[in-house]
Amino acid sequence: MKSYRKEIWFNTPHRRDFINITGDVVQCLAESGIKEGMCLVNAMHITASVFINDDESGLHQDFETWLEKLAPEKPYSQYHHNTGEDNADAHLKRTIMGREVVVAVTNGKLDFGPWEQIFYGEFDGRRKKRALVKIIGD
Repeated sequence: MKSYRKEIWFNTPHRRDFINITGDVVQCLAESGIKEGMCLVNAMHITASVFINDDESGLHQDFETWLEKLAPEKPYSQYHHNTGEDNADAHLKRTIMGREVVVAVTNGKLDFGPWEQIFYGEFDGRRKKRALVKIIGD
C-alpha cells in the first residue's frame, strides 16, 4: 500500500470564504499515483472546515445566511470564548460544517456523485491557512 501527503495553502482575503479545492485534490491524486484507495482532506485550523457539496453561488450564500443565524459573529460579548479574541462563532461554524471528508478513489479518480465538489470553508480568515490531503491505497 502507498501513502501520499500534501498540504494545500490558501490566503483568504475575507473573514469567511468557501473555496473550491476539488482541482487541488485531483492534482494530489494524480501526483500520488494511487488508483484504488481513500482520500482524506481535512482542515488544519480549528476555525475552518472541509465539506462536500454543490458549487453553486446561491447555495454558498444560503450556507452563509444559515450559519450566521446559528452562530452569529456579533455581538462578540455573547460568547465566553471571546476574551481577547473575536472568533467564537468561527469555532461553532466549523463544528457544524465538519472537519474533514473522505472520498473513495476508484480507477484513479475521486468517486463522486453528481455535482459533488470539495470545499474549504474558512470562518476566521484574512491570513494564510491550509488543508491536508492524505491518500492511501494501491
